[in-house]
Amino acid sequence: MNKLFLIIFCLIPCSLIAQQVELFDENLSRFHNIRDFCITSNGNEAYFTIQSPSQELSQIVVIKKINDKWSEPQLLPFCDEYSYLEPFLSCNGNKLFFASNRPFKDSVQVKKDFDIWYVERKNVNEKWSEPINLGSNVNSKSDEFYPSLSENNNLYFTKESSLGLGKDDLFFCRWDGNKYSAPELLNTNINSDGYEFNAFIAKDESFLLYTKYNAAGGFGSGDLYLARKNSLGEWQKAENIGHKVNTKFMEYCPYYDAENETLYFTSRRDELTTKKFANLAEFQSYISNGANGLSKIYKVKIKF
Repeated sequence: MNKLFLIIFCLIPCSLIAQQVELFDENLSRFHNIRDFCITSNGNEAYFTIQSPSQELSQIVVIKKINDKWSEPQLLPFCDEYSYLEPFLSCNGNKLFFASNRPFKDSVQVKKDFDIWYVERKNVNEKWSEPINLGSNVNSKSDEFYPSLSENNNLYFTKESSLGLGKDDLFFCRWDGNKYSAPELLNTNINSDGYEFNAFIAKDESFLLYTKYNAAGGFGSGDLYLARKNSLGEWQKAENIGHKVNTKFMEYCPYYDAENETLYFTSRRDELTTKKFANLAEFQSYISNGANGLSKIYKVKIKF
């Protein structure tokens, strides 16, 4: 067995050894880029982002499970000419957080920087409200992205800020029951002078999954990392979650379903190889499906 493989394998805790990675839904391959996945606790609704080939257009869609099959994706009603991405559901499923560059007022037609917004509903049978900006305690004149909330509503997100260590860093805001505190930068066991983004926080805040870009000792491009807290509630040094999930291509946008021990994530992995094709239809089918270098949502059974 390859010596390097043995070293990497031994560095990965047994509980993090993943099973087979597979596409979340092959039927979604008709979209150029899909990313940013979340799912309700009962598994009957899933939300994700669809994007144009160069990712300049972003919209959020929902699919619903009917008779154990996923419905056709539907655009959320508030999506308009602005960008909407990175949906995240509250624990009860009645608030949906996301990032958008929509203006504060409908009367203004100029897009702004990216802020964190949310919509809410009374229950799954009700319609979503109009988007609500999360406010100046969280949002700033710089970009805020990728909201993730713990069960006590503490908010973790990506922020571009002069207060950070790099271009993109991970921050969190405490919820006191009425409002959010000012953003706090996560420690240097999480952040660095490089790029850290797309953090998923566990419900009990015991672990954090996120992407580090081109980190030393990684597999290449963006890799998913896991950080845990010690008994004092301090973040410990993050570890790469391993080669079963991470590749030399970009892995990002993690979402963990703890009840089903399933990790959903976005990847640009590319497994296309040169071959002879019988006809154009075979060629088109081959490059359109599977791991073809476009952003797609994958899932894997893994226990954190």
